[in-house]
Amino acid sequence: MQTIAILKNTIQEYAWGSLTAIADLLGISSPTNTPQAELWMGAHPKAPSRVMSDGKWISLLELIEKHPADILGKTVALKYNNTLPYLFKVLAAAKPLSIQAHPDLKQAREGFCRENALEIPLNAPQRNYRDDNHKPECICALTPFWALCGFRKISTIITYFRTLCPRGLTDELAGLTANQTPEGLKTFFSKLMALDAGRRKKVTVEAISHVRKRVRDETAYQWILNLSNEYPDDIGIFSPILLNLICLEPGQAIFLGAGQLHAYLDGVGIELMANSDNVLRGGLTPKHVDVPELLNVLDFDEREVTLLEPIEKDNYERVYSCPAEEFVLSMISLVENQSYFSTSGRSVEILLCTAGAAELMDNHSCDILSLKKGVSVIVPAAVKGYKIKGKATIYKAAVPV
Repeated sequence: MQTIAILKNTIQEYAWGSLTAIADLLGISSPTNTPQAELWMGAHPKAPSRVMSDGKWISLLELIEKHPADILGKTVALKYNNTLPYLFKVLAAAKPLSIQAHPDLKQAREGFCRENALEIPLNAPQRNYRDDNHKPECICALTPFWALCGFRKISTIITYFRTLCPRGLTDELAGLTANQTPEGLKTFFSKLMALDAGRRKKVTVEAISHVRKRVRDETAYQWILNLSNEYPDDIGIFSPILLNLICLEPGQAIFLGAGQLHAYLDGVGIELMANSDNVLRGGLTPKHVDVPELLNVLDFDEREVTLLEPIEKDNYERVYSCPAEEFVLSMISLVENQSYFSTSGRSVEILLCTAGAAELMDNHSCDILSLKKGVSVIVPAAVKGYKIKGKATIYKAAVPV
């Protein structure tokens, strides 16, 4: 395969999804009957995109198996064993996602082998590892996007909990106060997660009573109320005071590495990650929560949120620099009659138009595709170059070269 091709992508319908956001992007009837949470663009076995080939739609996964060097490029094909190393998504959260973290590569491989040896089916609800890959990811906001990511400063966590649970968590707070280290935070968090149902209810009720009196003082308190309405008595309602709470403005992005506890709360964003579906959950979900395995992968270092600083590649493209080897995200912004020219030595790319319309021309064949809002295409590495002309905003996923 040596030509640019339009993708047909799978929409994942999860309970936290939006009834309008993905439908509006794709230009289909809105609101939808069921929440639409994620649009997957890529070759993950769970939901590979489809490509028109020889007059029929076939799986991108199958197409890459047939033409790995053409699509991926020889270097990427060799490095990633003839697989597309990233998964590109539109994420639309109308309700909070579960609190979660992802394993590093070693943990993913060991966990996947361990659960295979136990003969746990890949689709079993109690399965933690559905593949043997890690899942570093970045999220770039298309709308104001609320998120939780990484543990706050321990001194700040103590202050919040002393305000909201002065009686219910006296002993636990005393322990954390005496040991304000990552190990002390791990012990505190472990004890929170291990509270029995009766004590958990008492602690959450105490916290909510204090939150209601102070809800105007802190945005985090409003989020605690929001989460308690969705998941009453869930220890995850404390995540806005355990984790950094941020609101990304459109165009802002963050990177999340292995072990960082996080949750996306509300908004629409572009998400790009290593090609994996491994998730260890910690609350705010009816799905499987494996506390010991979660504790095994979590990074308990306190951290501040660092925005990915986009680097201007040329007049039209901004690149979100991050440490991932598998992917790089960029945004191409064109106004009327401007043209973007691809660079030489490029890797396999997926382009998604999120606003406006443009024409995409293959420099070698001179074939032209219409790239309008909601349309995505794959540009194989074998394509020698292309030009985009029009008035549009386009997000590009690629492998760093």
